[in-house]
Amino acid sequence: MLCFHHVGVQTDDLDNCLNWYLDYFDAESSWRLDRFSELTLDRLPGIAELVEVRVGDVRFHLFDRSAHNRQQPPAAGFQFQHVCMAVDTAAELVELRRRWYELYESGKYVFARPDPPSDIVTDADGTQSLYVLDVNGLEFEFTCLRTQP
Repeated sequence: MLCFHHVGVQTDDLDNCLNWYLDYFDAESSWRLDRFSELTLDRLPGIAELVEVRVGDVRFHLFDRSAHNRQQPPAAGFQFQHVCMAVDTAAELVELRRRWYELYESGKYVFARPDPPSDIVTDADGTQSLYVLDVNGLEFEFTCLRTQP
């Protein structure tokens, strides 16, 4: 049996990324690590620190790398396109969209891509979705599944 454990997020500015995740997701920092196995050092050259951020049962592992090239992956290249997280109510989608704008307009964060959040869209089956980018330009989808009649 598989269960989801965490999403790893590589960044070129750990403080900027960490603070945004704490503020946007209203999350908590669980632990920090600054010593790594040979395997980790081989897989992620230049890693200096890793911080776990938790919101409910969702964990993000945020880490920096001195060798980061500060470039986005090519749009047509293989990558995880987005991570989708479910919310319970459509009102939470509205709040997540509002919070993104609040944090962006605060000027406290540097965004790799300052693209605004999408509108909240409703699919033919009644499912509502919102798409936002984090400070690294990584895309999140938030979805509110339609309730059964």
